[in-house]
Amino acid sequence: MNFGFIAAILTTSAFLPQALKTIRTRDTKSLSLMTFGLMFCGTICWFIHGLSIKDLAVIYANAITAIPLLIILVMKVIHMTKKST
Repeated sequence: MNFGFIAAILTTSAFLPQALKTIRTRDTKSLSLMTFGLMFCGTICWFIHGLSIKDLAVIYANAITAIPLLIILVMKVIHMTKKST
C-alpha cells in the first residue's frame, strides 16, 4: 500500500464520523454552509484532478468523501430554508 492510499484512508476516515453523526441526528444548526460548500467544491476538484492523472487513491477518496458532503450540504440548505419560512 502506498502513501496515497494511506492518506486517502486517513482523511476520509477522519471526516466520516462527523458526517454520519450529522446525517443521523439531522442537526446542521452549528455547521457552516461556507465551510461545507468550499469543502465539497474542493473535493470535486480533487476528484477531477485524480481522474486527469489517473490516481486511484485520489479518485476513490474524493468520490467517497463527496457523497456525505453533498448530503450534509443538502440537509443544511433545507434546514436554512425551513427556518426562513
